[in-house]
Amino acid sequence: MSNPPHPRWYDYIRYNLYWFALTTRGQTISPIIVPLLVQQFVGEAAKGTYLGVIRLWALMVALLIQALMGMLSDRSVHPWGRRRPFILVGTVGEVIAFILIGVAAGLHGLEGFWVLFGLYIFSMISSNIAHAATQGLIPDLVPESLRGRFSGVKAFLELPLPLIFVSFVVARLIGNGNLWGGIGAVIGVLVVCAGVTMTIPERRLINPPAPLDWRPFFRLLLMTALFTAIILGSGSVIRWGVAVTQLLTLEWRRWLIGALGLLMIMIAVVGGVLGSLRIGLGRDWKLAPGFPWWVVNRLAYLVGSTNLATFLIYYLQERFVDLQGERAAAPAASIVMVVGIFVLLSTLPSGWLSDRFGKHPILLLAGSMAALGAAIVVLAPDLTLLRVAGAVLGAATGLFYAANWALGTEIVPEEHAGRFLGLSNLAGAGAGAIGAYIGGPIADAVGYTPLMLIFGVLFLFSNLALMGIPSSRRHQ
Repeated sequence: MSNPPHPRWYDYIRYNLYWFALTTRGQTISPIIVPLLVQQFVGEAAKGTYLGVIRLWALMVALLIQALMGMLSDRSVHPWGRRRPFILVGTVGEVIAFILIGVAAGLHGLEGFWVLFGLYIFSMISSNIAHAATQGLIPDLVPESLRGRFSGVKAFLELPLPLIFVSFVVARLIGNGNLWGGIGAVIGVLVVCAGVTMTIPERRLINPPAPLDWRPFFRLLLMTALFTAIILGSGSVIRWGVAVTQLLTLEWRRWLIGALGLLMIMIAVVGGVLGSLRIGLGRDWKLAPGFPWWVVNRLAYLVGSTNLATFLIYYLQERFVDLQGERAAAPAASIVMVVGIFVLLSTLPSGWLSDRFGKHPILLLAGSMAALGAAIVVLAPDLTLLRVAGAVLGAATGLFYAANWALGTEIVPEEHAGRFLGLSNLAGAGAGAIGAYIGGPIADAVGYTPLMLIFGVLFLFSNLALMGIPSSRRHQ
């Protein structure tokens, strides 16, 4: 397959525009629509637990679908090219999913929850069909000398712009009780972005690809099964702890269940990573001794950052009496928007800082700053200070993303870099699954403030994992 002509100025936008759609979709359905509908279907007492269930299975499905669709799109010989057919199919699926979710909002009780469960899984499948293909556009079509510039535009379209759009448009519509208005806005974004993406000059893959090797996918399937089993086991221990402490005072329950929850999450993080990587790497486990602890560092941090956003609506409802139900959607989205903006702002200088001072010090700084941000979240008396906490968390996360990835590229063996770094997807999907499935029952039992404290401690735990990772100089 020959590459299309040299990219033009507008290709910077159309090659990356679908990232705007993916983030708009993700920041609408996961932290806003699904939590509000789960709350509507199952009530206050069990909303955290049920949100954890739906997040666990959706994220594990997403992990597998993205890997599978990436493999299939690499080998596609469709006349439209390798990526665009998958993006179109994923978009159509997403439009259908959002319409059906809007219809399902009129249901009640557990019937409504299980319908939402199925539709959320369907939405995850659809979005990851498109996501996997979108990841291939820049490598396929952009000369290496221009990929840095294209990636910069990607970051802009993927982070601040959709977060601002969701905060000022989608979240306000939903917060005012207009769910269909919010859904319509997201569908409009998906259709427009997909339409522009369909104009990309992809060309058909002429040479037949090599036969598909299914072994990596089956290995990923086994890894995901083990990881899921560990999360389910840790969640079962939490449910047992909640049951046996029912006769204790609320203060004692908070301490005991909080401590047990922190322990189970740390076990799931460390056990899930070490066990899964044993399957994924096999004998190559010993090629990069610090790699498992790099993934632990990444996963522990992401459990905290991802789930602070996942449970933010419920936390605001608990803390502020005037933010009940859908009224919490707009403030939650505005805080997430602040986080996203500061992620972008701190990502820009973080590469230079990592090169100047080393990756380990920057990661230590990021974990400490994030823990401080979580502490502010717990202590904040009003939304203004919560936005300050969002700024601190966003700055820390921007530092973390750049320094953590740079460290990972240094400690993995060069000849197996793609294979090793590809396994970091385990941290991305596992973070939401661990925090939601284990954290939900904790919050239902003792409230969302102890859960936010647990996430804050996990940032510090991510710092401890750095002890197992050699610095690049010592590694060399």
